Amino acid sequence: MYEGLGTQARRLAAGATTSVELTRAALDRAEATQPTLNAFRLLRRDAALAEARTADERLATGERRPLLGVPVAIKDDMDLAGAPTAFGCAGEYPAVAEDGVLVRQLRAAGAVIIGKTNTPELGLWPVTEGSAFGATRNPWHLDHTPGGSSGGSAAAVAAGVVEAAVGSDGAGSIRIPAAWSHLVGIKPGRGTLPTPPAFNGITEWGPLARTVPDAALLLDVLAGDARFQAAAAREPGRLRVALSVRPAFMGGVRVRLDPRVRAAVVGVARRLLALGHSVVVAEPRFGLLGLNFLPRSLAGVEEWCAVAPDRSMLDFRTSDTGRLGARLGWAVRVSRATLGHYRRRVGRLFEQVDVVLAPTTATPPLPIGAIDGLSGWRTDRTVMAACPYAWPWNALGWPGLNVPAGRTPEGLPVGAQLLAPAGGEELLVSLAAQLESVLNWSSLSPDFERPGRAG
Repeated sequence: MYEGLGTQARRLAAGATTSVELTRAALDRAEATQPTLNAFRLLRRDAALAEARTADERLATGERRPLLGVPVAIKDDMDLAGAPTAFGCAGEYPAVAEDGVLVRQLRAAGAVIIGKTNTPELGLWPVTEGSAFGATRNPWHLDHTPGGSSGGSAAAVAAGVVEAAVGSDGAGSIRIPAAWSHLVGIKPGRGTLPTPPAFNGITEWGPLARTVPDAALLLDVLAGDARFQAAAAREPGRLRVALSVRPAFMGGVRVRLDPRVRAAVVGVARRLLALGHSVVVAEPRFGLLGLNFLPRSLAGVEEWCAVAPDRSMLDFRTSDTGRLGARLGWAVRVSRATLGHYRRRVGRLFEQVDVVLAPTTATPPLPIGAIDGLSGWRTDRTVMAACPYAWPWNALGWPGLNVPAGRTPEGLPVGAQLLAPAGGEELLVSLAAQLESVLNWSSLSPDFERPGRAG
């Protein structure tokens, strides 16, 4: 069922398979798992198969592109010509006329896009559930979420529908589902991809894959570069690593790091020590970084709420969040002015260390329905208590990478994130690839056809 993004590309180039075969298999798998996992908002069987036939013709002429003929999936916040960009929301969204910049990058590399994956409304929550499409479930344990907001992409990859998919990360929305779905997920730093600023600069797009080389390949394609695969193939050198388990201040929300997650992250730290790196306990000095992050995030929500075909169809929590954001234009301007201060403040840690190792989440995957029926205030507290560790790197605009850190006795995946300052993507990829060589996480796969627990 799993063979890898790079393997598929090499087999296509060698004539050992065809794009039609791979694409049809991915579509069949997507349709077969949809009643169980509900990973997709839109599948494009006819269009994808037509593109696969064209890819086979190009391959037959000797043309070679990084992903020529390889099926992939994208999140429902990306513009795909001829399809709506509903971003998880209900309502009749019009089909967009043009591909977004990253879809153009995928097409230039020859990828076949089989569909758009589920995401909660405007990517607000770390669970992929909503009135527009229902609940997306975790292939490792069907009673739990795969995470959010890129949960559909994570579920599709974890289930072997596609070998890699694109997600976006505005407060951990790639890294959280990667952690909860046993995947590698990369949030690149600001300016790494050729995308315009989103959500006032806090959101970036990136890959979800089962292995570091596959994630690096997809990141190279999105960036229009070739340096990340090279980084995955080289040793990182001996690094100074800070183990950090203290979350940034979030307005008094009490965070309890689950002992199972703590043990998994400490286990990764021990592996790093065994690989020859130095590890010290040290905490970034975040200060009141949340005051920089929140106005930018909330104002970004209102930009999307304002273009909804019918705002009354949005979850009241989404709409209320947007209305609050509409009143914070002045605070967004202050946030932009103070960002340099916070980068310098947190950046002082990197005068002593090269990389930060931290939990990706405070808990294992939340159960399906964890935020159903909650008020806005209780939803925010539930979300922040479960996922307090990822958002600071969105505020800073710096790169982060989730690696699978193990599973709980119940079979629930948990993750650890590697964090670096601006320009640190290659270092993170090299270190993650080294960890993968000893942790061998891609050897495990879910068995989600069984009811309840998978794996």
